[in-house]
Amino acid sequence: MQPVKSLNWPLMRNNISRSDLDALIGFLQQDDPILTQSANVKAFEQEWADWLGVKHCVFMNSGASANLLTITALRELCGLGEVLVPTLTWVSDISAVLQNNMTPVFCDIDQRTLAMDEDEILRKITPRTKAVFLTHVLGYNGLSPRLLAELEARKIPLIEDVCESHGATMNGQKLGSFGWVSNFSFYYAHHLSTIEGGMVCTNDSHLYEVIRMLRSHGMVRESTSPALKQAYYEQYPDCNPDFIFAFPAYNVRSTELNAVIGRAQLPRLDENNLKRTENLLTFLNNLDPTKYQTDFATEGSSNYALTLVLQENNPILAQNVVSALKQAGVECRRGLSGGGSMVRQPFLRKVVGEHAWKDFPNVDHVHFNGWYIGNYPSLETSKILDLCNLLNSLPAAAVRKAAA
Repeated sequence: MQPVKSLNWPLMRNNISRSDLDALIGFLQQDDPILTQSANVKAFEQEWADWLGVKHCVFMNSGASANLLTITALRELCGLGEVLVPTLTWVSDISAVLQNNMTPVFCDIDQRTLAMDEDEILRKITPRTKAVFLTHVLGYNGLSPRLLAELEARKIPLIEDVCESHGATMNGQKLGSFGWVSNFSFYYAHHLSTIEGGMVCTNDSHLYEVIRMLRSHGMVRESTSPALKQAYYEQYPDCNPDFIFAFPAYNVRSTELNAVIGRAQLPRLDENNLKRTENLLTFLNNLDPTKYQTDFATEGSSNYALTLVLQENNPILAQNVVSALKQAGVECRRGLSGGGSMVRQPFLRKVVGEHAWKDFPNVDHVHFNGWYIGNYPSLETSKILDLCNLLNSLPAAAVRKAAA
């Protein structure tokens, strides 16, 4: 391979701008500002609910905590059972299911959306199924009207993990507003960052109250429902009304500091997402489709990473890709979301067996032949085109040396 110029392309860029920091400084300069969860958390929750198009949101310290509280609420409200989960996702989705003594049932991916294959979802639903926990991977929409209709007809709750897909849509409606409940992450590189943070979103008012209590030790006083609180007071008159714990829960509250940063960023989120989408389309439209997959389901997408997947399993091309990216200073992660196939991870092999990966060929392909590359609003189009030219020039087979 010929030497290439450095593109100086890190995996992530800081989404937190100078104006966000100025907003935080202005907040801290107030006389005796409240730093723990208070008015700014409440305001951020309402503003995010308005942006997403749902009734209720609960802000907390991470997207992983959002996953955990969602599955805990599912267990409390629906009982133990099976949860259909992706083979390509972040680890906390699966951990939350296991930590709640629920049984994960894995589904292979759709190669165009990278989400759970809907035919496999519908085939694996049983009377023991309590929910479908679907991840919208790296900004692509994983839903269809058919899947939503089938789940509704079978009375199976849909949980949407939208941690990688803020602002992505299906038929013009934002992902995260379709399911019974949805989870978002506001980690460092995501579309909107609060440094660390997460949100649980729902139109179900009772679920909202349960999530609020689970966020803060299971305390009934965290509920916003006077009727719910009064019911607990009357049922447990021997307990101090300020300290009634409905659930064996957690403390995953966030702070005013995180909420101030989130509120400062939200007004520019949609504009930034448009630029991310332009970057993705430029990347896919300029890749060689004989070597790389370019037919991802991009309609409505809102990607925070560029997806690079080989058309076929090709160890030689894969090694050439890795070498070229390294030489060009382009940081990447193999396996796409979460490091690739979850069923190959050590913690899950104890649950699903050493050879479960054989049942999921589509995710196994991207595990070895897929990478994601950073995508952010400040990414220059010229760099994307240079990268595509470099990738397209790579040999897909071993180069034979001419005889002496």
